[in-house]
Amino acid sequence: MNPSLSLLHPYPFERLRTLLGGARAPAHLSHISMSIGEPRHAPPAFVLQAVTDNLPGVARYPATQGLPQLREAIAGWLTRRFDLPAGSIDPGTMVLPVNGTREALFAFVQCAIDAASRPCVVMPNPFYQIYEGAALLAGAQPYFMPDRSLAGESYVAGSAAGTGGDDLTGTSGDRFLPDLDAVPPEVWQRCQILFLCSPGNPTGAVASLSYLRRALELAERYDFIVASDECYSEIYFDEDQPPAGLLQAAVSAGHSKYERCLSKRSSVPGLRSGFVAGDASLVRPFLLYRTYHGSAMPLPTQLASIAAWSDEAHVVENRRLYREKFAQVLPILRSVMAVEAPQASFYLWPRVHASSGAAGGAAGGATSDAGERFTRELFERQHVTVLPGSYIARETRHGNPGRERVRISLVAALPECVEAAERIRAYVADR
Repeated sequence: MNPSLSLLHPYPFERLRTLLGGARAPAHLSHISMSIGEPRHAPPAFVLQAVTDNLPGVARYPATQGLPQLREAIAGWLTRRFDLPAGSIDPGTMVLPVNGTREALFAFVQCAIDAASRPCVVMPNPFYQIYEGAALLAGAQPYFMPDRSLAGESYVAGSAAGTGGDDLTGTSGDRFLPDLDAVPPEVWQRCQILFLCSPGNPTGAVASLSYLRRALELAERYDFIVASDECYSEIYFDEDQPPAGLLQAAVSAGHSKYERCLSKRSSVPGLRSGFVAGDASLVRPFLLYRTYHGSAMPLPTQLASIAAWSDEAHVVENRRLYREKFAQVLPILRSVMAVEAPQASFYLWPRVHASSGAAGGAAGGATSDAGERFTRELFERQHVTVLPGSYIARETRHGNPGRERVRISLVAALPECVEAAERIRAYVADR
């Protein structure tokens, strides 16, 4: 077996199951899961209809490169969404459909890393665990960037005072963005891929055009690829200020061919439909890799995706639903804890504190991790599941940025989100 498998950490939700092992939740309360970032809004009816109408397509082998119509729809969406020059995205050479986030992020690293040269993959901390696993299994060393708050800013999360209950502008600013300038030159010299995630998981921080251009400058200087994970790019609160994208930053920096850029965006979660787009010299070998990997997107999914990429009304409605959740949940939580609206995404990333009583650990013993204690006690007392922040972060010389935090995913229906917030408020007040 591949010896690198022994380097992999347990997946966050495996750790969560272990943490909650033996815990007894109140039987009179229904379970509300806020731990997994799985959107649970009703899928657009026209997308489901497109899948149904095209089910006979399962009788044919799909091409790995995808239908020309799908690649054209994606190129058109990119051009409209990021205000790219007309014709700058060649559907034939710069776009590749993929089967969702994990497949694309993991596979691209296997394709791009040259393990013979002591490579490293630079990534945020906290982060989506696939970045780390992909690096390790490709023979690269992960390097975790501190965010700007850990790299020098003294910051304590603001109290309820001064944060209006309907404030959805995002108060975290760029404090939670990874600090590119804190990475030593010797790390950049070994770097082969830089992972960025904007809007960030779990912080919701949004990278500005200038930030993305700075990443491209470093890539040019040190010869590495920037892979931008933009799966939350369409979940934001101000309709007039959508998050910037890597390809947009490349154009503003004069990279007309999107050199060193690979950008990824996902769609309806169960559809497993997304794409990579960017530098044709990167997409071409990735297509070759995926041809052997055998990961072509089924034809019904491709045809449904064409419909999805061609319609914005359902995306605007999706954002409205998330805005409503934040507007109702934040005032409830702010009455007992410091919690900020993210700039984008559907996550809350509050700092929590250990209670005075002992909480069960992974095997029923005590734990010093405030996020773990909060998570287990909340489950035992209110039957609500959140995710300890340390499970999606790693220890560095700056500490573990998730150790005193939890991730709360506002993905359930609005009544469930409100009910969960009220239970969290009751739990915190009781502590």
